[in-house]
Amino acid sequence: MAKIKELLEKQNIQKLFLCFWMYAVLGWCYEVFLETVVYRWGFHNRGNMFGPYCPIYGVGALLFLLCFGWLMKKKDVKWLNIVKPLLIFLGCMAVATLVELAATYILEATTGSWPWQTYARYKYNFQARIALSTSVRFGLGGMLFMYIVQPFFDWLLAKPKKRTLNIITLAVLVIVLTDFIFTKATGYTPKLAEAAMFIHHIFIH
Repeated sequence: MAKIKELLEKQNIQKLFLCFWMYAVLGWCYEVFLETVVYRWGFHNRGNMFGPYCPIYGVGALLFLLCFGWLMKKKDVKWLNIVKPLLIFLGCMAVATLVELAATYILEATTGSWPWQTYARYKYNFQARIALSTSVRFGLGGMLFMYIVQPFFDWLLAKPKKRTLNIITLAVLVIVLTDFIFTKATGYTPKLAEAAMFIHHIFIH
């Protein structure tokens, strides 16, 4: 609880909210890049709503800040500075994998599916819920996040005036809520595993 309180004091709820959705959008871009450019499976929405965001990446980012923010600030212990990158890598890898695993069960219970069932074609995977290769990438991504991306976001969010931040926050909130309501009203649920297999069948066979 003390760490949560410290996090909320240093970065207010508004900035955490904006960070959450910035990382959700970046996560969506990362997923789409992998499918369209790296794996060449073709484009399909990697989120659970119409908009270009994967909220699970926002959850992971905030958990990284909560779990490892204090570690990044420890600079007076020499041996810790040496092993810190490895600890950040392993910690982010573990946290992200657990979040991803939990998310599959939540999404399966609420929507009947989850967007990354394509993990079934990865060599080392557990029920298409988590996979070793993605967990390693999450660890590397966590290091990039803690050392480069989050410091940049902190700098970026310190630039606008309070009024500007309020307008941006309200706009993001309205967009997300509208998308959520529209998604539920239309019953939209991406069947990405089926779409991926269909695309794979067309272009490979």
